[in-house]
Amino acid sequence: MQFIDLKAQYEALRGEIDANIAAVLAHGKYIMGPEVAELEKALCDYTGSKHCITCANGTDALQLALMALGIKEGDAVFVPSFTFMSTAEAVSVVGATPIFVDIDENTFNIDCADLEEKIGQVVREGKLSPKAVIPVDLFGQCADYTKLLPIAEKNGLFVIEDAAQGFGGSIGERRACTFGHISTTSFFPAKPLGCYGDGGAMFTDDDALAELLRSLRIHGKGREKYDNVRIGLNSRLDTLQAAVLLPKLRAFDESELESRNALAAMYTEALGDIVRTPFVPDGFVSSWAQYTIVLESAEMRDALKEHLAQSGIPSMVYYPKPLHLQQAFANAAEGVSLPVSESTCERVLSLPMHPYMSSEDAQKIICAVRGFIIR
Repeated sequence: MQFIDLKAQYEALRGEIDANIAAVLAHGKYIMGPEVAELEKALCDYTGSKHCITCANGTDALQLALMALGIKEGDAVFVPSFTFMSTAEAVSVVGATPIFVDIDENTFNIDCADLEEKIGQVVREGKLSPKAVIPVDLFGQCADYTKLLPIAEKNGLFVIEDAAQGFGGSIGERRACTFGHISTTSFFPAKPLGCYGDGGAMFTDDDALAELLRSLRIHGKGREKYDNVRIGLNSRLDTLQAAVLLPKLRAFDESELESRNALAAMYTEALGDIVRTPFVPDGFVSSWAQYTIVLESAEMRDALKEHLAQSGIPSMVYYPKPLHLQQAFANAAEGVSLPVSESTCERVLSLPMHPYMSSEDAQKIICAVRGFIIR
């Protein structure tokens, strides 16, 4: 059994993927070939964003967004602590200071009340200038932008949506990758929409920001390749990855998102009476990058993980340590306490989640979890 079965997905899409790869090998335009522009248009059509600018990976997407918005040393950028390293790492790379915010225990996403408190603390201390917030659409579910966007506007903050895990999620009729001044996503293979290597993208409705991002991703170029008007990065999406993503995006839209939600509903119905299952607010749709349950204690979580492994069922802990307790952020987060993030890290366990799971495997997982908890 696979935690994320990329082989099954490839078998389902083999014909289209192989044909697209062969086409790239035939035309030989391996960097910024025609498939890249085709993918960017398809991603705009899917998300509803005006501009899509692809890049080398999701981490670069965050860094490029920060660079485009002029975030620099002396600036404070508010980030959730319960997430992957990239969210805060990109802030530090551009010289700014990540300010860690606790999460809502039900959704795992940034706690808007704590965000307001942290903004106030930074203003009162007067050492840093509050400039941006990077909400994370964690595990496939959008952050609560209905609450967050007014807070950002009131405090004059840029919003950089980190939709690395959230692609395909939505709030009402509005899809992920459209909530930020700049929104970003990742095409790492394990993501809801993943390629066969690294890849990422940025989205914006702002024409000037889009043009700036296009420059920054290619060494700060001007009108042509060797006209460099600013310092940028070398962060282009390979044509082969775009060729892989095109049929994957079609399948994601036509069937995979629905299959992910069907599997999540099956898990929730079968396990909701014995463990804390994911909470999706009314009007929200998750793309289920992960299906994460919460156990009563760290000991129970670790024991269940071992029990599943002995049954041939993979599981993962996302994340074992919050960012504010990571050594890399020891200076930025000295003395910071975020009790919900800390407790959550000790008790979460993610179960296998992918759109090609057989009903037999799903029932095996459900029976194994129930058999362990009710014993």
